[in-house]
Amino acid sequence: MNEDPARRRLGRGLAALIGEMDQPIVAESASAPIVPADQRVPIEHITRNPRNPRRTFDEAELQDLANSVRQHGIVQPVVVRTVNGDRFEIIAGERRWRAAQLAGFSDIPVIVRDVDDRTALEIAIVENVQRSDLNPLEEAMGYELLIADHGYTQNDLGEIIGKSRSHVANSLRLLKLPEPVRDMLSSGTLSAGHARALIPTSDPTTLARAIIAKGLSVRDTEKLAQNDIRAQNDPTFGAKPRPEKDADTVALERSLTDSLGLEVSVNHRASGGQLKISYKTLEQLEDICRLLERR
Repeated sequence: MNEDPARRRLGRGLAALIGEMDQPIVAESASAPIVPADQRVPIEHITRNPRNPRRTFDEAELQDLANSVRQHGIVQPVVVRTVNGDRFEIIAGERRWRAAQLAGFSDIPVIVRDVDDRTALEIAIVENVQRSDLNPLEEAMGYELLIADHGYTQNDLGEIIGKSRSHVANSLRLLKLPEPVRDMLSSGTLSAGHARALIPTSDPTTLARAIIAKGLSVRDTEKLAQNDIRAQNDPTFGAKPRPEKDADTVALERSLTDSLGLEVSVNHRASGGQLKISYKTLEQLEDICRLLERR
């Protein structure tokens, strides 16, 4: 049986690149340049990949890494690709690049790899997912980029990152949430489990704020979401049952209904009440008005 070309491309191309990222490039011919793994590049000649899904970097953790880098140097080179002459764009290792800037380095060691936009994005996602460096929303946005711009299916993505298709699908569902809830997810004040439960609700933002304020668990959030969904489908869900009317009130309703030929409802309370006359046609309404005016 012939192997699926998409699977072959994913398995061979990306896996090989990831496996070789930290190894020196070996020239395939005498004329090909050899780029050693410890080549150093001026730090101002390197830029971040604008399509890297990771957007959030903890300042305290970066400072800790900068202190380590200042003392021990950068042990693992940053993986880059050439974008314009002596300029480079980061494929993997943006956190080390940022820490080197904080440490005051003028240059850093790099490994150069010649890859296209799609593969650079694949590597960035895989590296960050494997290290748990992406928050749930960043991960979902990375998957969306690969699907929208490079035609991947959810199955393809599952193979790339070593996760199930359902994991990819659940991640992508987070992008349906309104912006305020996505901000809570990015900042870590709301977990992915909480956020997924809110997706089908009528007002995810209000519910999310209530969840955070009350410190509800994911299980409690799921129950809250289920009640909200039931209320959407059944307007009477959660409403207080009306108290039964006494025999005198029922008799009065029946007498008035017979006299007017229209349905009459009486809701009597100690502090007052309400008399409701229901009509179906404009003629019936005119009859009621004439009757009231005569009296």
